[in-house]
Amino acid sequence: MKYVIIGAVAGGASAAARLRRNDELAEIVIFEKGEYISYANCGLPYYIGNVITNRNALFVQTAASFNKRFNIDVRTQTEVISINRTAKTISARNQTTGEVYEETYDKLVLSPGAEPIRPPLPGIGGKGIFTLRNVADTDYIKAYVQQEQVKKAVVIGAGFIGLEMAENLHSLGMDVTIVEMAGQVLTPVDFPIAAILQQHIRSKGVKLQLNTAVSGFEQTENGQKVMLNNGQELDADVVILSIGVKPDTKLAAEAGLKIGEARGIYVNEYMQTSDPDIYAVGDAIEFTNPITNKSMVTYLAGPANKQGRICADNLVFGHHKKYNGSINTAIVKVFDMTVATAGTASKHLQLSGIKHQVSTITSGSHAGYYPGAKQMTIQIAFTPGDGRLLSAQIVGYDGVDKRLDILSSVIKRNGTIDELTEFEHAYAPPFSSAKDPVNMAAFAAENILLKRSVVFYWNKFDKITPDDVLIDVRTKNEYNAGKILDAINIPVDELRSRLDEIPKDKKIYIYCLGGLRGYLAQRILMQNGYADTINLSGGYQLWNTCNTEMNLI
Repeated sequence: MKYVIIGAVAGGASAAARLRRNDELAEIVIFEKGEYISYANCGLPYYIGNVITNRNALFVQTAASFNKRFNIDVRTQTEVISINRTAKTISARNQTTGEVYEETYDKLVLSPGAEPIRPPLPGIGGKGIFTLRNVADTDYIKAYVQQEQVKKAVVIGAGFIGLEMAENLHSLGMDVTIVEMAGQVLTPVDFPIAAILQQHIRSKGVKLQLNTAVSGFEQTENGQKVMLNNGQELDADVVILSIGVKPDTKLAAEAGLKIGEARGIYVNEYMQTSDPDIYAVGDAIEFTNPITNKSMVTYLAGPANKQGRICADNLVFGHHKKYNGSINTAIVKVFDMTVATAGTASKHLQLSGIKHQVSTITSGSHAGYYPGAKQMTIQIAFTPGDGRLLSAQIVGYDGVDKRLDILSSVIKRNGTIDELTEFEHAYAPPFSSAKDPVNMAAFAAENILLKRSVVFYWNKFDKITPDDVLIDVRTKNEYNAGKILDAINIPVDELRSRLDEIPKDKKIYIYCLGGLRGYLAQRILMQNGYADTINLSGGYQLWNTCNTEMNLI
């Protein structure tokens, strides 16, 4: 059996190595149009920022080591330019010699990845304007930054790579501005989580231009002038385009393979394309989102590697292993903070018409009495009734990753809030609390599901009418430092003795700093004949952060 693989980074290299482990006698040829294979794509910004100082550390395998260990014919700097499905051949061009030749295959695996979006803006091809997608891009950027003694950087796009680049350029001493067309950074997460991160980014001296698009570039004596659609102009010594990527489907489309609704290469659950002898993996494919049941693409190394493994198993052993899709579990470090997400954000659930409820809590990374505990905010979305977990988003400092991984595993297997309330974690004061933040998030959600708590959100204060009552249950000092609207202050510890001040025939809105004291006040009121009480999810702290950021946009 002869297998030909196009693309040798995450999905393609994973498929090739697994094929060899499955079949020692097969002939395996892998084509890569770039110079390098199996490199750590996610590490590229950190090499530019000198966090990773050894360039060789970026390479999981070289062509030579891959060949030696797996006996695979690796052909780098060779671009596959066409596929002849009838003859079962591919045409390849050696980019060094210019030679074009054909190679036969029994089974073909496509892993062409994604290509960066470069809109046809005036001046976009000018000096000092870069995209970051591969090792060559990284080398160009690093060399340019060093040679030109860059002082001002503009990053276009505030996704994962854009934020990582902004941090790393800032660490090199540059004045950094991020320009983002959307009204928030990290569009996969909901605004409250993004708002917390935005405040942190601003605190580091990085400027954010949100709800702003780039209209063009102009070369000047001193670098680039970045022109914005709001009429502003930014001076830059270097510009990083991180606008996004799109599936590289050119080869597949020209070969007549089916392209799906999400504009990725169509594959079935066995990673097989519309041609039974051609399979595909990685950034270029689309599949069904297990939460929304809609076609989607994802640009993550984890799913690509898993797809490669599944694909190889199905090629050798038959269609026994299904790919069940990705829930887009992702994480990013931005300066001192970490943001992580899994599942489908509330705003995207709304667009898909999926009924859900949302709960937000703030909890410590470990026991508060043990030194160094830091706060994290967890937002989860879940279905009414059965409480199936649909998404989780966390922003904080320590321990974000392990909590998100727990929540992701529950989402992936259609788990529920009920399961999370009983989640058993390893507990000692340096690592957690007796009730972990995951438990706390589940407890808050369970209370909502059981209607022991009714909540409202930071952007719903317009629902409060003059006939309603808004109560701040924080301490007097907290209240005097800042309140919401014309709230009255009745600290939760005084509430039972001051019930006569609260009318029972009106709707009562409650808030505290983070939501917990508000919930306690709500339980007191509900059990004292107050039938219509609503607590602010996330509390004053989240409301203040979101509104501060909204006013800056």
